[in-house]
Amino acid sequence: MRRPVGAILICLGAFFLTLAPLVRFYVADQMVRAPLNRYNMTRLEARNATYLDTATLKQKTGATLRAINTVRGDVRANEGNDDIAVWDSSTNIFDTANPDKPVQIQGYRIAFDRRTSQLTNCCGTNVDGDGSVHMSGYGLLFPIANVQKRDYPFFDMSTRRPAPMRYNGAEKIKGITAYRFTQEIPLTKTASLDTKVPARLLGMAATEPDQRVDRYTEAYNSVWVDPRTGIPVKHRQNIRSTVQTPDGRGKMIVAQAELITIDEDQKKLVDMSNGTALQINLVRSFIPLGGVLIGLLLLVIGSMIGLRAAPAAPPAPPAPRRSDGKFGDVPPVEPEPAAPPAREGSRPPAPKQAQKPGPNRPRRIGDPKGRPQGTGRGR
Repeated sequence: MRRPVGAILICLGAFFLTLAPLVRFYVADQMVRAPLNRYNMTRLEARNATYLDTATLKQKTGATLRAINTVRGDVRANEGNDDIAVWDSSTNIFDTANPDKPVQIQGYRIAFDRRTSQLTNCCGTNVDGDGSVHMSGYGLLFPIANVQKRDYPFFDMSTRRPAPMRYNGAEKIKGITAYRFTQEIPLTKTASLDTKVPARLLGMAATEPDQRVDRYTEAYNSVWVDPRTGIPVKHRQNIRSTVQTPDGRGKMIVAQAELITIDEDQKKLVDMSNGTALQINLVRSFIPLGGVLIGLLLLVIGSMIGLRAAPAAPPAPPAPRRSDGKFGDVPPVEPEPAAPPAREGSRPPAPKQAQKPGPNRPRRIGDPKGRPQGTGRGR
């Protein structure tokens, strides 16, 4: 019974040892990917901000601006290619004193490789409806579960061109160690406006006519990323948007603010990243390592059971005592030989009786030796 049990344990051990590398190098590669369906809302806030109120054409200072960024995954937009994820992002910036009147609204669609997070151009990608924008580098995510201490090219949606995101150290964010990356966007012309702006708002003489202006943007962005997952857990966007005349004589600040992810949403992003990191560790480390340990343990136990000697046979029961007082098997009784069959009409021979010489037995007449009658040879 022990040998079959040992063989079964050895087979199970070999199965777990085979399963461990399969999970590590195949299943993990299939599971460690960005999700197709994603919904996330992040809030950023800027205090003591400045912006142009387009309704009154006056600058407001000391305002508190809030930006709500919403990301939604479009699971059907990848045209059946499950290696590509398509996410839509929209950002609404408003004054908390007047939340119904947006200061700026921006929206874009990105498509990226689910394993590497690198952007690709397909599936209706656009920036504010402009589908001619060619995207490259990275967008909303860093490399999935493979963030290194190096620079990454990140696509800036305001200037519509990639700019380096440089590694700048590590910090603790809500209990986890995050890598800090910074991106500097130099003063860049982003649009030529069709509308004209009064000269007095541009710092020019009020007697001058309204001026045609261009929009310029510069920014200094910081992002803190969980290196285990590639998920950003905190953003800081120091932006400055201006309009100025083509000749540079007049300019005006349209928006100036430092937007930072609020603490509550930082905690939510860290919790989401911790859950993702646990799933990654399960398929990359815990399950393969557990499979190896269980497989080796089963092999050792099965080998010990299989190689152990079988128990000795029980001793034979003692032989019974025979009728003659000795021990051992009773010898079989041999049957007596059967008498030959008698002939028909004949008598069975009479049994011979042994004759013994005796003192009263008559001796044979004429026998000089006096031998008893009936002995000797016949005449």
